[in-house]
Amino acid sequence: MRISLHASLLVAITLTGCGDDRHDERLRAAGPDPSVEALQKVADADAGARKFRTCAACHTIGKGYQDRGGPNLYGIFGRPPGQNSARYGYTAALRGAGGRWDARRLDAWLADPARVVPGTTMQFPGVPDPLDRADLIAYLRSQSD
Repeated sequence: MRISLHASLLVAITLTGCGDDRHDERLRAAGPDPSVEALQKVADADAGARKFRTCAACHTIGKGYQDRGGPNLYGIFGRPPGQNSARYGYTAALRGAGGRWDARRLDAWLADPARVVPGTTMQFPGVPDPLDRADLIAYLRSQSD
């Protein structure tokens, strides 16, 4: 538990230190207790690209790029989980999750992957800030055909 807490704090510190992306201003513009849809309206794909640097430790995001410790995420938006890369060895849990990666599902996944798909091997504590998740989702959406 202590390691997960430290990892979560490290992720939060890393993502909040990603330059001046008008975070607080955009969060206020989304309204009180904003929905995923409201956050997507103020999301910034460029800010998401900067925040993706943390994800890049395991994932690539370019058309035709190789997988790393995790699959290449290019074109993931709108696709079924566990099927984006023919070369990556997805868990049965992720391959069998059903549905498609949309903003709402990606938001839940980025917040807590293990809760969304029990049995996933993705060892990531999640992104606690909802606007950071929205920015990442906007970036992932921009990296699709």
